[in-house]
Amino acid sequence: MDTVTELLKVLIPALLVMYAMYLVVRNFLQKQFDNRLLDLKIKNNETVLPIRLQAYERIALLLERISPNNMLIRLSDPSLSAFAFQQLLLKEIREEFNHNLSQQVYMSEDVWNKVKATVNDIVSAVQDSAQKMDDSKNAIDLAEEIFAYMIGLDRDPVGEALAMVRNETQHLF
Repeated sequence: MDTVTELLKVLIPALLVMYAMYLVVRNFLQKQFDNRLLDLKIKNNETVLPIRLQAYERIALLLERISPNNMLIRLSDPSLSAFAFQQLLLKEIREEFNHNLSQQVYMSEDVWNKVKATVNDIVSAVQDSAQKMDDSKNAIDLAEEIFAYMIGLDRDPVGEALAMVRNETQHLF
């Protein structure tokens, strides 16, 4: 019994010291892991953040370029028929959108869905306005009808989408 007591006197402090050392080493390794993870996140942010910002810039440019206020003025040609102008507008919207499809990878699904909805709203504005045109109408008549259609929406789809893009961009910082 005396031997067991002596053995316990040695083993209990040794076990306590080993447990304390285990806790210290585990805490040290966890801090090292956390520091390396933080370094990795910082390096990743240094690489990915500029690419994401560029994607948001490109989407903002897409929205500005297909905005009826800008697109109609930029592409307006009074010598075109309303039908030819409609085709030109739809082609421009399609090309701009297809050129920026890859940017969806860098933004949230909500923002990308809003961008797609805005593109669809503008396509609908062009198509619905063109349906009201007859063969005697030209590009200026169609542009006026598209402006009237957009005013009749009582909302600005491009402005709403740009606000979402700006809002998400601000959350990056």
